Amino acid sequence: MPIWTRQPNLQQIAEHANNTAASALGIEYIEAGDDFLRGRMPVDHRTVQPFGILHGGASVLFAETLGSIAANHCLHQENKVAVGLDINANHIRPVAKGWVIGTATALHIGATTQVWEIRITTEQGKTVCISRLTMAVVNRSA
Repeated sequence: MPIWTRQPNLQQIAEHANNTAASALGIEYIEAGDDFLRGRMPVDHRTVQPFGILHGGASVLFAETLGSIAANHCLHQENKVAVGLDINANHIRPVAKGWVIGTATALHIGATTQVWEIRITTEQGKTVCISRLTMAVVNRSA
């Protein structure tokens, strides 16, 4: 059964992300299933640290981007918005080239908080980073 109160439209998500940190890092939105949102991010000059491997901060930005978009597609009231409250990340293995794939899945969808797990893998499916994102559901500003 789908978790979405508003079905994610990948083209609209990409358009809404224009001129943001996510678009600057080359993040793309590739799949929305019944209970997950998936994207990919290049490992290139925009996302690596000085040692030539994926920057942990880029992984965290990627995780929060996917989790935040997913969370906002699960809201039950039009006057609410989900915003990041806490995020952590365990960086498991380095990646020096190619793409990383991120999949956001809900652990808890409540009226005032949501908790999401974002698993980032290589194109071959090896775990790169596991992140947990807590979202606060608050009133939308005017």
